[in-house]
Amino acid sequence: MSRLLAVPLLALAAASALAALPAPVHAQAQQRAYAPEDLWTLSPAEQSRVIALEYREQSRGRQIPDDQLRFYLDQVRLSRWTFSQVKNDIAKSLGGAGAPPPPPGPGMQTARCESTDGRTRTCSMPWQGPSRLTRQLSSAACIEGRSWFNGNGRVIVSSGCRGEFRPGTGPVGAQWTTLRCESIGGRFASCGHDVVGRAQLVRQLSSGRCIENRNFGVRNRQLWVSDGCRGEFRVRVGAAPGSGYSVTCTSRGGYATCA
Repeated sequence: MSRLLAVPLLALAAASALAALPAPVHAQAQQRAYAPEDLWTLSPAEQSRVIALEYREQSRGRQIPDDQLRFYLDQVRLSRWTFSQVKNDIAKSLGGAGAPPPPPGPGMQTARCESTDGRTRTCSMPWQGPSRLTRQLSSAACIEGRSWFNGNGRVIVSSGCRGEFRPGTGPVGAQWTTLRCESIGGRFASCGHDVVGRAQLVRQLSSGRCIENRNFGVRNRQLWVSDGCRGEFRVRVGAAPGSGYSVTCTSRGGYATCA
């Protein structure tokens, strides 16, 4: 009788011992990210941890790019992004399937182009003609002519620039962006597409001064520079003809500048 009781007792002891062992590594990795909606209440280290874990879960084990993590931390700190907003944006950046997003269809109004790890990438847009940046996704600056370049139906990004783009002539409201424009050898140069209003000099790159309406300005929906002016300019782009944007400018016996 004692031998018959010994066998089930030994089996029960073995099962208890196995249950006490720590979970396998792959099982531990399956725990889901958890964070309160108000991420800004966590420490920066905790914010980084839960965001990185959420990215790994959605991307099936991939590590979040450093510039994308910095972007989310900035959005939490400056714009009070919630955990749900971060999760949704991660899903959008991954195409919702843990893989690079597929090329957008003809009916889509935006397309992404991303320079990962600082590498240069050329993206074919689902439209012909120029494109414009509508949303910067990276912490690295996206500056036309410097870290992203316009082409006919193509966008080239580099230096960590990641963003969403729309057709340059689409019927949408104007958006602020930064253009780099340089007059080399004193020659006239034009930059950008669908520029409206006035250009604001935010960083002068030339030794000679850049003075509005003397050696830089906006004309024919493009930023222009001349006489050696080189700089980075903040401009509004994207208001296409027929979109409701109009300006009345009148000269009353002299030179007039209109915003």
